[in-house]
Amino acid sequence: QVQLVESGGGLVQAGVSLRLSCAASGGTFSSYALGWFRQAPGKEREIVAAMSRYNGNTYTADSVQGRFTISRDNAKNTVYLQMNSLRPEDTAVYYCAVKSIPIYRFSYYTRVSDYDYWGQGTQVTVSS
Repeated sequence: QVQLVESGGGLVQAGVSLRLSCAASGGTFSSYALGWFRQAPGKEREIVAAMSRYNGNTYTADSVQGRFTISRDNAKNTVYLQMNSLRPEDTAVYYCAVKSIPIYRFSYYTRVSDYDYWGQGTQVTVSS
């Protein structure tokens, strides 16, 4: 059973940076495609960023393009979301997710239904 634990959320002012971390245990981290999602009150969960099992293949949502970056450290079984220039509209619960994929797959995944395991979420609140 895979377990994911997010950390790094908090209450911040607009314009600052945060880095979210998601530590995985119980599986083979290097075989995972990774995703960060967020869900604001009253809204559906949406993709923020995604990465294939290979570092060079990433996706970033238009709403955070140029501000957020996904990265992974396979040695630490951890995926990160670097969030710069935060805005009030970035306020949400942020979730990491993983999907085990074969070595010959180079894809990242952007749908909630694509992923096998989820973290519990970490709250990010950005004040204006």
